[in-house]
Amino acid sequence: MTITYTISNIILYFVIFLIGVIIGILIRYLFVRAKATSVEQKLKERIEELKRKEQELLLEAEKKAIEILESAKKEKEEILRDLKIREERITRREEFLENKEKELEEEREKYKNLFQELEKKEEEIKNLKEEYQKKLEELAEINKEKALEILIEQIEKENEILLIKRINKLLNNNKEEIEKKAQEIILSVLPKYSRSVANEFNMTIITLPSEEMKGRIIGKEGRNIRYFEKLTGVQLIIDNETPDIVTISSFDPVRREIARVALEKLIKDGRIQPATIEEAVLYAKEHIEEEIKKAGKEAAEELNIFDLPEDIIKLMGRLKYRYSYGQNVLQHSIEVAIFSRMIAEELNLDKETAKRAGFLHDIGKSVTHEIEGSHLEIGIKILQKYNIDEKVILAMRSHHETYPFAVPEAYVVLAADAISSQRPGARSEALEAYLQRVENLEKIAYSFKGVEKVYAISGGRELWVFVRPEEISDLEIYKLAKEIAKKIEETINFPGEIKVVVIRENRAFEYAR
Repeated sequence: MTITYTISNIILYFVIFLIGVIIGILIRYLFVRAKATSVEQKLKERIEELKRKEQELLLEAEKKAIEILESAKKEKEEILRDLKIREERITRREEFLENKEKELEEEREKYKNLFQELEKKEEEIKNLKEEYQKKLEELAEINKEKALEILIEQIEKENEILLIKRINKLLNNNKEEIEKKAQEIILSVLPKYSRSVANEFNMTIITLPSEEMKGRIIGKEGRNIRYFEKLTGVQLIIDNETPDIVTISSFDPVRREIARVALEKLIKDGRIQPATIEEAVLYAKEHIEEEIKKAGKEAAEELNIFDLPEDIIKLMGRLKYRYSYGQNVLQHSIEVAIFSRMIAEELNLDKETAKRAGFLHDIGKSVTHEIEGSHLEIGIKILQKYNIDEKVILAMRSHHETYPFAVPEAYVVLAADAISSQRPGARSEALEAYLQRVENLEKIAYSFKGVEKVYAISGGRELWVFVRPEEISDLEIYKLAKEIAKKIEETINFPGEIKVVVIRENRAFEYAR
C-alpha cells in the first residue's frame, strides 16, 4: 500500500509537472505571440510612415519637376523670342545688303557705260590727233619733235651769251639789293637803342657794423652760419683779412639775393639764432617774390604791353635773376622786343606781334631748372597754356632756327635776338659754361630718391645734399654720397675734385602752453 501510494504520488507529481510544463509552454507561447504582435504592429507603423514620407517626397519631386519644366518652358520661350528677333534682324540686314548690292550693281553698270563712252571719245580724239599730225607733217615735211628741236637749238645759239649775262645780272642785283637793305635796317635800328651791358657777378659783399657782429653770424661752434647756409643754399665767406666784410657766394643770383636781404635784416635786428634766421629767410623769399612781380610788370610797361596774364608777368620777372652767357635774360628780352619792333617798322610788318614775340622768346628759361626740356619747347608750351596769340608763338619759336619760319615776323625776332646777344661785351661763354656745370651738379643730386635740397658751393667744388630723414637712414647717407660722386664722375668733366657732403637732420617740435 505504501508502494501504491508512492506510485500514485509519483504519477500525481508527474501529472502536476506535466500540467506545469504545458501551462509554462502556453504562457510562453502567449508571451511570444503578444510580443510578435507588438513588433508586427511597429513594423506596420514604420512601413506606413515610410510610405507617407515616400508620398511626400514624390509630391515634392513632382512639384520641383513642374517648376523646372515651367522654368525650362519660359527659358525656351525667351530663347525662341530672342532667336526670332535675331532672325528678323538678319532678314532685315540681308534685305538691306541685297538693296545695296542692287544699287552698287546699278552704279557699276552706270560707270561701265560711262567708261565705254570715255574710251570711245578718247579713241576719237586719238584718231583726230593722228590725222592732224599727219596733215602738219605733210605741210612742214618734218615731224613735230624735229621741228621743236631745231627751234630750240637755234634760239640757244643766238642768245646763249645774252641769257647767261642776264641771269648773272639778276642774281647779283638781288643779292646786292638784299644785303644793302639789311644793312640799312640794322644801321637804322642800332643808333635808336642805348642800354648798358648787364654783367653777372657770383659774389655779393655786405659790410658789417662791428667785429662783434661777425661772431654772432658764425654762432656757437658755427651753428648759425651752417643753418643760414642750409636754408639759403649759399656760402658765407668770413676771413680775418677783411674783418668788416661778409661775402655771399653762389652761382644762383636768386639765392644770393635772398641771402643778402635775409642777412641785412638779421644784422639790423641784432638777434641771430636759428629761429630768427628762419624768420629772416622766409621774409627775404617773400620780398624777392614781390621784386620778381615788380620786375616783370615794369618790363612789360616799358614796352607798353598791358594785357599779359599775371603768371606770364611773374615768369618774365624771374628772368631778372637769370643769365645767359653772362647777359641778364630779362634785359636781353627787353632789347630783343625793342629791336624786333624797330625792324618790323622798317619792313612794314606787324610791329606789335614782333615786339611781343621778342619779349617772350626766352620765357622758357625762367623754369628750365624745374622742368625737363629745352627753354624753347618749354616756352612754347607756356604760351600755349595761357592762350597767347598763335601768331606771336609762331614768331618766337624760330629764334634758334629749329622750327620753320611760319610768319615774316619770325625772321625779325631771329635778327633781333642775334643783334642783342652779339653786341660787344654782351655775353661771356666761359662764365656760362661754369654756371651750367654747377647747375648740372645740383640736377644730378636731385635725381636720387630721398634728396630734399641741394646746394653747390665753393665755386662748385662742394656739393651739399640734404636728405629726408624718414627716407634715408644714417647708414644709407654714405652709400648715397658714393653714388652721387660716381654719377658726377661719369657725366661731368671738371678740374680737380668735387666734395659731396650728404647731410641727414632730424627736428623735434613741441609747444609749451
